[in-house]
Amino acid sequence: QVQLVESGGGLVQPGGSLRLSCTASGSMFSINDMAWYRQAPGKERELVARIFTYGSTNYAGSVKGRFTISRDNALNTVYLQMNSLKPEDTAVYYCNAVGTDTKFRSFDSWGQGTQVTVSS
Repeated sequence: QVQLVESGGGLVQPGGSLRLSCTASGSMFSINDMAWYRQAPGKERELVARIFTYGSTNYAGSVKGRFTISRDNALNTVYLQMNSLKPEDTAVYYCNAVGTDTKFRSFDSWGQGTQVTVSS
């Protein structure tokens, strides 16, 4: 079992910044991709940003230039720095990790979600 725990959400004014963190724990052998998704009320969950094993990244067009994903492999942690936040960024943000556990089985784990609200 691999568990993901997110932190860092909250209420912020438009134009403000937040940093989300997500730490993986449990029976991991290796983590490949780590990503952040979000789901706004009444909408489908969408990919925000993904970071691959060796650091390459991709972003949704709506956040490119404003959000930065990074990871600390030693801490099994992925971060999402969110700048110039807009009301349309309001959503529950979910962490996702894909890898191999200690029994060499693939895992695809999700965190419980953290609320980000951008409002004046």
